[in-house]
Amino acid sequence: MQSKDRAILCAAYALEKKAYNVRLLEVKGLSSLTDYLLIATGRSDRQVQAVAESIRLGLKKDHETSPLAVEGMNEGRWILLDYGDVMVHIFQEPIRDFYDLDGLWNEAAEITVPDEYHWERKSSAQ
Repeated sequence: MQSKDRAILCAAYALEKKAYNVRLLEVKGLSSLTDYLLIATGRSDRQVQAVAESIRLGLKKDHETSPLAVEGMNEGRWILLDYGDVMVHIFQEPIRDFYDLDGLWNEAAEITVPDEYHWERKSSAQ
């Protein structure tokens, strides 16, 4: 599976659990650590955990891919899923604002996640 495809799938699985403010950034060329960075927000520790589990289990079940590392799952304030070529950060909003990864990576190109995955757009279209 290509890195970009894995990154889009991560976004899709996050959106399945109603993550919001989901941004997919291409950081290859800007970072030696990863190619894509997914940043998403959940409204509570349980939602942040559910988003992370959706991504982890979706990639494992459907694509036989497991993360190299998982951090923060017990607390649910900021969870990191490291897939090597894709790093996923799921935050509660105050934590996301404080660490400002969006600002830190403002030079990165943003990848469009297909509309079919966006729950906000589906409910407003009905």
